[in-house]
Amino acid sequence: MGLYFYTSMLIFLSLHIHCSTVNSRSLDHISLAPSLAPEPAPSTEIQLSPRVFDVRSFGSVGDGVTDDTEGFKMAWDSACQSDKPSILLVPKHYSFLIQSTIFTGSCGNGVVFQIEGTIMAPDGPSVWPKGMSKRQWLVFYRVNGMSLQGGGVIDGKGEKWWDLPCKPHKGPNGTTLPGPCDSPVTIRFFMSTNVSVKGIKVKNSPQFNFRFDGCNGVYIDSLNIKAPSLSPNTDGIHIENTNDVTIYNSLISNGDDCVSIGAGSYNVDIKNITCGPSHGISIGSLGMRNSRACVSNITVTDSVIRHSNNGVRIKTWQGGFGSVSKVKFYNIHMDNVRNPIMIDQYYCQTKGGCRNQTAAVHISDISYEKIRGTYDARSPAMHLGCSNSVPCTNLTFYDVELMPSQGQIMATPFCWNAYGALQTLTIPPIFCLLEGNPESVPNMEIDQC
Repeated sequence: MGLYFYTSMLIFLSLHIHCSTVNSRSLDHISLAPSLAPEPAPSTEIQLSPRVFDVRSFGSVGDGVTDDTEGFKMAWDSACQSDKPSILLVPKHYSFLIQSTIFTGSCGNGVVFQIEGTIMAPDGPSVWPKGMSKRQWLVFYRVNGMSLQGGGVIDGKGEKWWDLPCKPHKGPNGTTLPGPCDSPVTIRFFMSTNVSVKGIKVKNSPQFNFRFDGCNGVYIDSLNIKAPSLSPNTDGIHIENTNDVTIYNSLISNGDDCVSIGAGSYNVDIKNITCGPSHGISIGSLGMRNSRACVSNITVTDSVIRHSNNGVRIKTWQGGFGSVSKVKFYNIHMDNVRNPIMIDQYYCQTKGGCRNQTAAVHISDISYEKIRGTYDARSPAMHLGCSNSVPCTNLTFYDVELMPSQGQIMATPFCWNAYGALQTLTIPPIFCLLEGNPESVPNMEIDQC
């Protein structure tokens, strides 16, 4: 009995000590901060690295003489059909001669068209292949999610196109002769979505440098566009029937508009552009041949325009209809610019002039704020030439200060049928601006937008 008693006591004490230890450990464990979660298991998802399609691997030579068009086409087709993200590479230190070409989408994974070398156009109309359109050179058609980028150069070889006798003042004794006058746009995006153009240098375009038609979602950044100031129709960036566009941080010097915004365009944001010599930044021309034109939600901010024929301009033909509305020009510096602020509803490029018409595109809700600098006093600092039958409405001016670049005499601003408000005194004063709103605006189908 004594042995059994001592044995039982030992077992009881042992169990008591064990339970106390467990309870103590459990309490200690609860009182501590939660331990870190375990590392997640390695992901089984495969990260696809882009596949590079070097145009030299498809037969392109890059000596500046050999026709490399077919190599580019094959590289594009392979990149476009790739089941991985793809890069079409135009390598550095090579110059590739390319004929007029259409790169067609859409590509399953998007394509990065990486230009590090030089792409060259045929040298003028005499060597342009017969049967090929002379209206366009490099075309991207129905591409989605594509990026055109790099530190390389696109050379349009435009000199011989500019000198055609049909071009303004290029005929004998400074005349302009009739005859075929087609010249190629250097780069055209047509019916494309979510495209970006970054870092490219474009020089000597025969006609427009970039043109976007029927596109949605366009991002442009850090372009360098250059052509002589007398090169005809070499608009830097032209958009038509295109929306949701950003144009940032670019240098443009050419013989026409730095940026031109055509009919059917809206939601366009232009910022930090250095423009000139040029014809400025323009909305239009609109309403040609009695056509409908709708443009809205345009902002141009934090930019410089220098040594240009125009600054910020809206230009429409007589006889058109539609509207331009909700446009903001903000914080723009003018450096020796002729016509820094211009609305021209009597725009005409027809030899012999244009007949008077009552229909007009309605211009409204245009604001000019912090427009400063100098202007060429051969023309007034502000020219607000609105339609005789459809007045401009709700033009607002705030902190506008424009001084003549030479001399002390300020040209008097010009207004015609322009209504709005001066939120601050302007220099020079716009005494000709009509206050308030007109008694009525004729219903010239302006509401169809």
